[in-house]
Amino acid sequence: MALTDADVQKQIKHMMAFIEQEAKEKVEEIEAKAEEEFNIEKGRLVQTQRVKIMEYYEKKEKQIEQHKKIQMSNLMNQARLKVLKARDDMIMDLLNEARTRLAEIAKDPDRYSGLLEGLVLQGFYRLLEPKVTIRCRQQDVQMVQTVVEKVIPLYKEALKTSIVVKIDQERFLPSEICGGVEVYNDNGKIKVSNTLESRIELMAQQMMPEIRVNLFGANPNRKFMD
Repeated sequence: MALTDADVQKQIKHMMAFIEQEAKEKVEEIEAKAEEEFNIEKGRLVQTQRVKIMEYYEKKEKQIEQHKKIQMSNLMNQARLKVLKARDDMIMDLLNEARTRLAEIAKDPDRYSGLLEGLVLQGFYRLLEPKVTIRCRQQDVQMVQTVVEKVIPLYKEALKTSIVVKIDQERFLPSEICGGVEVYNDNGKIKVSNTLESRIELMAQQMMPEIRVNLFGANPNRKFMD
């Protein structure tokens, strides 16, 4: 049976409808797949950026924590230095007060004379030289001369040997020091400094651990006291 034009047109429309439906389904499939891939890629990018952001802020947090530790350490060191400075200032004030009191002793002829006897005799014992020179403040020359005459017999008796003593009349110790003497051997190359300042400095060095304990208490981190 021959197909009429109407039948051909009908079949063509049917085929076109089928092709359009298939194309529509294909488009929907492509769109769905594209949407899925888009969501997957978007999720991957979001996750990647989230990780980067977390790493960035974690790094920042560590930097801030490290900065805080450094600041805290600096503040603690500054506080420690201030405490040490305050302690050193207190010790210096103590030593200055001791020097002031020594200067007062030098104003008392009886006490100062007795002190000079010990300082001069100790200088002789430390040098153990047959000839010595004494240097003192200009205002102490007469008192030192009297002291020397008094201690020479003591030295001779103790060591069974003579000693010749000269008091330097050309070069004197500064008049502003608290007092005391310097004792030299014959050629002036060996000196024993027995000024009141040198004695207090020596005593301060020897007694510094004890002074610190008395002023500030024992240091729990200190293992040795010498």
